[in-house]
Amino acid sequence: MRRDVNGVTKSRFEMFSNSDEAVINKKLPKELLLRIFSFLDVVTLCRCAQVSRAWNVLALDGSNWQRIDLFDFQRDIEGRVVENISKRCGGFLRKLSLRGCLGVGDNALRTFAQNCRNIEVLNLNGCTKTTDATCTSLSKFCSKLRHLDLASCTSITNMSLKALSEGCPLLEQLNISWCDQVTKDGIQALVRGCGGLKALFLKGCTQLEDEALKYIGAHCPELVTLNLQTCSQITDEGLITICRGCHKLQSLCASGCSNITDAILNALGQNCPRLRILEVARCSQLTDVGFTTLARNCHELEKMDLEECVQITDSTLIQLSIHCPRLQVLSLSHCELITDDGIRHLGNGACAHDQLEVIELDNCPLITDASLEHLKSCHSLERIELYDCQQITRAGIKRLRTHLPNIKVHAYFAPVTPPPSVGGSRQRFCRCCIIL
Repeated sequence: MRRDVNGVTKSRFEMFSNSDEAVINKKLPKELLLRIFSFLDVVTLCRCAQVSRAWNVLALDGSNWQRIDLFDFQRDIEGRVVENISKRCGGFLRKLSLRGCLGVGDNALRTFAQNCRNIEVLNLNGCTKTTDATCTSLSKFCSKLRHLDLASCTSITNMSLKALSEGCPLLEQLNISWCDQVTKDGIQALVRGCGGLKALFLKGCTQLEDEALKYIGAHCPELVTLNLQTCSQITDEGLITICRGCHKLQSLCASGCSNITDAILNALGQNCPRLRILEVARCSQLTDVGFTTLARNCHELEKMDLEECVQITDSTLIQLSIHCPRLQVLSLSHCELITDDGIRHLGNGACAHDQLEVIELDNCPLITDASLEHLKSCHSLERIELYDCQQITRAGIKRLRTHLPNIKVHAYFAPVTPPPSVGGSRQRFCRCCIIL
């Protein structure tokens, strides 16, 4: 049967008979109706399919189902639903999200892979029944796959990465966070076949060592995003290899990698000038010396998470205020050496007037209302965190709000003794936490 450019066969248009009294079906060409349906979401398409036999044909045409996200629709689907979708969509389907679909397993995904060979983006985050068999199927049938999310699929092993390397050479983004069976051998196999990787999420892959990072640095020159959160065995040696081999790096998360030192900040400054996002929370060995080198070389920094970098002082803020005009989000929670003077420099810095959006100062005991005065000129500031900043007062927050009326301020004040109840019958409430 002849297929037109929109993917609808001539015989399907013959479903529309002259006896169909609906005005829209008489006035609009069927090709135009199909085009209109292509803008509808999954739920609306299903509703349209129940209107009439003719609309059923158009609504369920595979060309309308190129991108499907079931997360906001129905998360308790069974495997047969995925199989039915794959048969309906066939080669049209480019993007599918089954995030959180706990009932979908290897058999259904094998059928999917066989039917939807043009799939480019597949999200299986939280599909805990998924095993290496699924990656074998994807490797065999889905050579155009570019983005794959397998986060929390804890049965995934090195075998999956080997299969993807052999059958999915176009892979650009892979998320295997919390797949804690993966080791350096799997990473080695992956990067040798997928040298075009641009984003790699390895959060919670606790078996990974520096050797794995050496393979990435040697084979992935296009890498832009790398997440190594809580990969606690990583040290300077591995990350320096990443910096030297991945000069396009823009986002690095090494939070919880407590073994790293200023050597990493120096390597980033010397090799990765495009860096925009750096998350190094709980990396307590980092100091002002390293952040000075970083700030003086990475002028495109937009987001920095320095929570519990307990050695940094106002000196780091001075360098950021001078050299990082694009800074939008800065977390300094539990950085107990930060004072009002550091915030003063930040408030007068290059990023202050129209860039800085979020600043987190939880548990910074030396911060006072004076810091809030210094932030009045930050007209883009949307949120400030002040939990357990004991020298911050309600009056100081009120004065800040006169200049920034839309700002969200999260603060904690110690509970006050409630007044005696009148008559002894009313319930007394403790006002422990006030979110302003």
